[in-house]
Amino acid sequence: MPEETHLDPLPPDSAVDELLEISETVEHALPTRQFCVYRAGRERFCLPVLEVEEAVDWPLVTRVPLGPPFLMGIFNLRGTIIPVVDIAVTEGRRPGLLPRSVIVAVLAGDERGDDTHIGIAADEVIGTYPASSQSLLEHSPPDMPHCRGMLRHDERLALVVDLRQLVHVFSVPVI
Repeated sequence: MPEETHLDPLPPDSAVDELLEISETVEHALPTRQFCVYRAGRERFCLPVLEVEEAVDWPLVTRVPLGPPFLMGIFNLRGTIIPVVDIAVTEGRRPGLLPRSVIVAVLAGDERGDDTHIGIAADEVIGTYPASSQSLLEHSPPDMPHCRGMLRHDERLALVVDLRQLVHVFSVPVI
């Protein structure tokens, strides 16, 4: 639970310099969120770290017969079967060139259902980055309905993945 902040009113005779100094310290204390940034195909994507369970090296993935093209297969992660989705499927991966990692994400369940685990194929895990409200943009490309905005990091942009939309758009099987 975030720490509560209590603000005390300033006396009416406070100097402008004092007010600026106080506003700068409050600005630095603003909470930031962390995002896991990775590359899939030519695009950079990111997820809030609270939705990422872990990033694993490419496991032994079992193909699913008659599965859709975006479903690379399933794998066993310590007793949990994880479907692996390739969100860069539209770019057409070269045959035989497998991604390097899988980002295992968890979509929190509601009172009627359990959590949903999903693996996202990643060619490169770039790292985690803090994000303030200034580094998050509300707009995302209209042809990517599974994204809900963009994150500015290292003078680059990463598309913010919406897990709920990703499961809906890619019809991820629940196993």
